[in-house]
Amino acid sequence: MSHKPFTILPHSVRDGFSKTIEYSVRYFSALRLHPNVFTVMGFVLTCLGAYSYTTQHLVLGGILVILGGICDTIDGKLARQTGQQSKFGAVFDSSMDRYGELAMFFGLGIYFVEKGGYQFTLIATFLALCGSMLVSYVRARAEGLGYECKVGMMQRAERVVLIGFGSILGAYTHEYVLIGVIWIVAIFANITAIQRLHHVWKLERAELKASHSLEE
Repeated sequence: MSHKPFTILPHSVRDGFSKTIEYSVRYFSALRLHPNVFTVMGFVLTCLGAYSYTTQHLVLGGILVILGGICDTIDGKLARQTGQQSKFGAVFDSSMDRYGELAMFFGLGIYFVEKGGYQFTLIATFLALCGSMLVSYVRARAEGLGYECKVGMMQRAERVVLIGFGSILGAYTHEYVLIGVIWIVAIFANITAIQRLHHVWKLERAELKASHSLEE
């Protein structure tokens, strides 16, 4: 039995969501929509969510961020199903994801600046942003060197879901819910970046050992 690595989002939730998205992908495939349409839509929705944060609208911001994340899931699946995968498409998608996350955390930062007295939360937001960027960078760098690098507890899906739902719950309960979520993302995103670095280190060591064994 294969062992699935631990992630913040349960695999049952991921698998259920993935199956649900498949129906939408089939529909959009029949309409012959290009995957980049959803890449742009995801970016625009996330930026609108970020703007909503700056105007103190947590619920709207959270909903838009989640919708942006759904579009980001659709574009990759649609590209694979319709055979429209391309190197540019992959780079474009990844770039828009990074810009979207920058906007999201920037919007949250402005939200807490406007509130006042949230210096430690601003630090957490900055750390969450840094961790998120590093998670993506380490994977891209590793895959550029020929290593698969998808390990880690706090991947993009987890970050989007936590921030999105954390915003909505924080609006209806207390801001401390959102603050707690930001700290969780800040801690585990950076742990994930370290996990990926360690993963690449292990892969290279295994490669070197195999190489030495062949030489002997």
